[in-house]
Amino acid sequence: MRRLPLALVSIAALAGGAHAQSVGVDVGVASQYVGKGLGKSGEDVAPFAKVEIEQGGLYANVFVSSASGAQGFDSEIVSMAGWRPRAAGFTFDLGVMNRDLPGTRAGVDSNYWEYQADASRKLGPVATRLRVNYSPDGFAATKEAWWVELQGTVSAGPRTKASAAIADRSADGGADYRAWNAGVKHKLTDALALDLRWYDTDSLDLGDNYDGRLVAAATYSF
Repeated sequence: MRRLPLALVSIAALAGGAHAQSVGVDVGVASQYVGKGLGKSGEDVAPFAKVEIEQGGLYANVFVSSASGAQGFDSEIVSMAGWRPRAAGFTFDLGVMNRDLPGTRAGVDSNYWEYQADASRKLGPVATRLRVNYSPDGFAATKEAWWVELQGTVSAGPRTKASAAIADRSADGGADYRAWNAGVKHKLTDALALDLRWYDTDSLDLGDNYDGRLVAAATYSF
């Protein structure tokens, strides 16, 4: 793994501070990998894993998934560190992440930083979340890039939640598009969850990875 100091150093620091900390691990498989509304695994099945350690609202995690693209990459690694405070009825998630795509051909910028802020609040039966993600220098030729997403989630049963999201992507040197998704997540057990979701964009003419797609995923958490 290349260039993962952010989350790995943060995990080590949190682990060294003991007591009110928690560690979570997710492993799973998706019918394909989707990132920021776009297909990122060539429509191939994508196994994934994530490990996170949290203490006192501070957290660090590392996420890995198989992926593929015309630039040659074969996986994606995202390391992130952040803070989840609460204020004025909102839960915030403020983080910085490093995104790396191993296997990318030489000469293509495949390692870059993103800064992300979430604000979440329950409005009646709907759990809402506003996400703003910014990268000063993104993948390949992309320079500044913004991703702004609004998500809503409602309970459809004791173990089932339905959610939908709409987002806008703007980039200097990259594609501008709108994306949305809607789906259902169901917990078969406390540890095993299934998610079935439709993803789509308004820019189908930009390539196959912008096409609509139905994605199924299973995640086991422990």
